[in-house]
Amino acid sequence: MTSVPDVLAPATLGPVSLRNRVVKAATFEGRTPDGRVSDELIDFHARLARGQVGLTTVAYLAVSPEGRTHRDVLVVGPHTRDGLARLAGAVHAEGGAIAGQVGHAGPVANGRSNGVRAVAASRMPSPLSMQMVRTATRADISRVTRAYVDAARVLVDAGFDVLELHMAHSYLISSFLAPGLNRRKDEWGGPLANRARLAREVARAVREEVGDAAAVTAKVSLSDGFKGGVTTQAGLELAQLLESDGHLDALQLSGGSSLMNPMYLFRGDPPRAEFAAVMPPLVRWG
Repeated sequence: MTSVPDVLAPATLGPVSLRNRVVKAATFEGRTPDGRVSDELIDFHARLARGQVGLTTVAYLAVSPEGRTHRDVLVVGPHTRDGLARLAGAVHAEGGAIAGQVGHAGPVANGRSNGVRAVAASRMPSPLSMQMVRTATRADISRVTRAYVDAARVLVDAGFDVLELHMAHSYLISSFLAPGLNRRKDEWGGPLANRARLAREVARAVREEVGDAAAVTAKVSLSDGFKGGVTTQAGLELAQLLESDGHLDALQLSGGSSLMNPMYLFRGDPPRAEFAAVMPPLVRWG
């Protein structure tokens, strides 16, 4: 019989030592008003560490302004470094480790809220902003890859132990992976090897920047839950490609699309009426 690891025993994640295997996943905190680290955000994660969580993950930190899901999302940069350092210090003071989930929202970004047009693998209408999402150019791809690297450096310098690269839920990298959202005819479109190019390049570039100063992981989808999305087979093949590259210490498995099928992962009786009440009219109808 295979032995089951003790979830409360110390563990390692790449170069990082954890006091146990309990990980608080990245879930939206809603505590970054005006895109800044608030005392409420610091207290939220410090309390988790105080409760003996081994690793707490700060949810969705954008690598660039147009990569925010909306205007109150924090963009990682020199202007937010001090707040992030205070956050990391508070978690470390309680004996926990801290991860930052970094990403670019791509077509899930609300361009109207952000004041800058959203970008995706291919042009498409946005039900969030009622604008057209533009196709990422070669310059955009290069710029965003560099933005991931810059964000990773800021987080490591601020004391973060783990970097989680967001590659799921129809965000930018995920939009390249999904054939229904990626209609490109260049080297970033077509077969999975091409559609996975951005994911692999971002992982490589981030690892080369931070080395063993932090663990590097990625959130990937095993099923997007819509026609033309990432399938389980494609998700497995992507995982194999990322593993073969050797730049990541772990994968976090997820699914569903924040854009095309946001209710996919809900089971039981989700609060649809409450969700709809705070959505724009077209999204509420959907």
